[in-house]
Amino acid sequence: MLNLLNIFRKEKLWDFEGGIHPPEMKTQSNGTPLSQLPLPDRFIIPLKQHIGHEGEICVAPGDRVLRGQPLTFGSGRMLPVHAPTSGTIDAIGQHMTAHPSGLSELCIFMSPDGEDRWTLLEPMADYRQRERAAIVQRIHDAGVAGLGGAGFPTGTKLRGGLRGVKTLIINAAECEPYITADDRLMQDYAAEVLEGSRILAWVLQAERVLIGIEDNKPEAIAALKQALGGERDLQIRVIPTKYPSGGAKQLTKILTGLEVPHGGRSTDIGVLMQNVGTAWAVKRAVIDGEPLTERVVTLTGEAIAQPRNVWSRIGTPISHLLHQVGFTPAPRQMVIMGGPLMGFTLPSLDVPVVKITNCILAPSASEMGNNDEEQSCIRCSACADACPAKLLPQQLYWYSQGGDHDKARAHHIDDCIECGACAYVCPSNIPLVQYYRQEKAELRAIDLEAKRTAEAKARFEARQARLEREKLAREAKHEQAKQRVARSDEGELAAARERVMAKRQAAGVVDPAVEEAQRQARHAQAHLRQAEAQAETQPVTRQTEDPRKAAVEAAIARAKAKKVAQPEAAEQSQAEAVDPRKAAVEAAIARAKAKKVAQPEAAEQSQAEAIDPRKAAVEAAIARAKAKKAEAAQAAAGTPTEETPPVEDAPAVDPRKAAVEAAIARAKAKKAEAAQAAAGAPTEEVQPVEDAPAVDPRKAAVEAAIARAKAKKAEAAQAAAGTPTEEVQPVEDAPAVDPRKAAVEAAIARAKAKKAAAAQASEKDVVTLDVANRDARPSDDARKAAVAAAIARAKARKAQPPSTFEE
Repeated sequence: MLNLLNIFRKEKLWDFEGGIHPPEMKTQSNGTPLSQLPLPDRFIIPLKQHIGHEGEICVAPGDRVLRGQPLTFGSGRMLPVHAPTSGTIDAIGQHMTAHPSGLSELCIFMSPDGEDRWTLLEPMADYRQRERAAIVQRIHDAGVAGLGGAGFPTGTKLRGGLRGVKTLIINAAECEPYITADDRLMQDYAAEVLEGSRILAWVLQAERVLIGIEDNKPEAIAALKQALGGERDLQIRVIPTKYPSGGAKQLTKILTGLEVPHGGRSTDIGVLMQNVGTAWAVKRAVIDGEPLTERVVTLTGEAIAQPRNVWSRIGTPISHLLHQVGFTPAPRQMVIMGGPLMGFTLPSLDVPVVKITNCILAPSASEMGNNDEEQSCIRCSACADACPAKLLPQQLYWYSQGGDHDKARAHHIDDCIECGACAYVCPSNIPLVQYYRQEKAELRAIDLEAKRTAEAKARFEARQARLEREKLAREAKHEQAKQRVARSDEGELAAARERVMAKRQAAGVVDPAVEEAQRQARHAQAHLRQAEAQAETQPVTRQTEDPRKAAVEAAIARAKAKKVAQPEAAEQSQAEAVDPRKAAVEAAIARAKAKKVAQPEAAEQSQAEAIDPRKAAVEAAIARAKAKKAEAAQAAAGTPTEETPPVEDAPAVDPRKAAVEAAIARAKAKKAEAAQAAAGAPTEEVQPVEDAPAVDPRKAAVEAAIARAKAKKAEAAQAAAGTPTEEVQPVEDAPAVDPRKAAVEAAIARAKAKKAAAAQASEKDVVTLDVANRDARPSDDARKAAVAAAIARAKARKAQPPSTFEE
């Protein structure tokens, strides 16, 4: 009794909500055994026949291949395809494939040679002695995919279920009308289907294996039970006929009572499902070593004279299959790949058979019912009652038609299995499944774009993070280097400095920093001496340098020089700074070096600045006056004037000394004229500006007035004596003027001029003439120089005896 209760408990079935009962239309094709068809003249083998990416091509046009030889290779979802027969590769290019869009995909074109020779196969009878991962890889290499219509790679699906799968379900329901491919396969190859199921169960280590089959297939049920015999490792569960009981979620609910969670997979509840066609292909791949090169295809419909199930090679054109079973097309004839509810109309009969092709339906016009136009939705809720996924097809239709992607996603449009039950019961003839497929495609495109954007953002952020890390690493490395330098021994640094200084001293090279500091100290010392000289010789209003400020700057410069130099060099620099004479000599040497290094233009400018044209003109005038005075003295003494140098006209003056002074005066005059020519200054009518700082302007004015009075007096005396005045320089002619006294006064004037010239020469190195101030104060320097020159001329004339001489 207990065993009987257990049997009833195991046989318990559940039901799912919704569903429909359309006409089955299966008897047209399931009564005829499977048959082989002749090979076509050309095979068209698409590279992508499954969910996932296409594999890499491993053949080229002109290659000869055998049946079962791989044409592509890949891993994961890159499922390989194989040659359906032996022959030659003609070309590789684009061709229309089995898809509602009618788009072209990359295909391999092959011509059979008629021999149909297999490549070398590797059978495996003892698969249980191998690793499960090796069996999964063998299934992948054979190109096995879900033959029930989904086309998911079987090897990838098994890898995902190697852990945690307790129940393996073999889907033998085949609930859609017209399709009998699985039914006929179970009737003719029941033993191979069961063996493939056992291989899958061993790979997954499943605790139980359930074969779900609808009760409208009695011949297939009988064949399975006969092949199973007394074995109890597989359980055959017969379920009521209801569409879509063959759906993965629906069949799982019927056999186990469990529901797959929203957004999840059946493996989340410990269940994995495979189709009976997939189980047969697994058996052929593992035990026989045959890759997937053919499958069972149902050819049915009233437009076909001989409806039946046939073995069709992958890549066979649909037109070749229909031609073999007596296809008679009617006007506006449609051909559907798949069933009437989930299939799609083929855009051309030249498309090839692929791995997911299970039925070719060629119905007549009466079979497809009325072709009324689409009407507006009347909100009858018939679609919601028929939906097996418990969705709201009416709402999804509105959101899909209006492009409201967010609300369509919120109403779980991804859970739609596209069974077509809603469109079957719609009284308004609305093709709801077409709208859902379009909306799903748009959502996939949006998700793909979002994924690409997220990946690009992640790459950008990763790059930014990497750059930041590299920046921090560089900063840390730099900081470590700074710390190592800071922690270095001061003694080593001092020793290094001493070695460098020793090398420099041995090579005669002076440290540039020490030399620059010493130069600045000397420059400041020169400013100090200039300021002290101005304070002693000029009034406060004429001083350009503050002695106190200059003294402070000189002290600062000396301190900097001491700090930069080494201890010995610092002491030597200090001693040199204390000695004014040595500092002056160094300053003169530095000035000479600077003049020597300077460019020609700078040298000319420095030379022009060193020799004042106006001062040179004054000196030239003084020299001419002295020469005239000496000539007059010689004429009075009876000495010939031709080629005789002028000398001072005074009884106490030595003639040889006068000649020397005259020669010096002429040299100075020539030098002044050369300087004027180099500076471009006129030699005539030049007002001398530079003057000795010790001459008082008021005193000079008085002396000038006295000289003018004496000059007038001398001219009057000459006029009274009848002496001609043309081209003669008048001199003072009065017995009251003592010539010796005049000579003394002239010597005093010359001494003052020399003193002024010497003071000017000491100031030229550090003081530059301010042209603006010179132009603004013509009455100070120019008048003062003019008065001194006039005084000198007057004194010279006064010392000259009354006589006539040629210039």
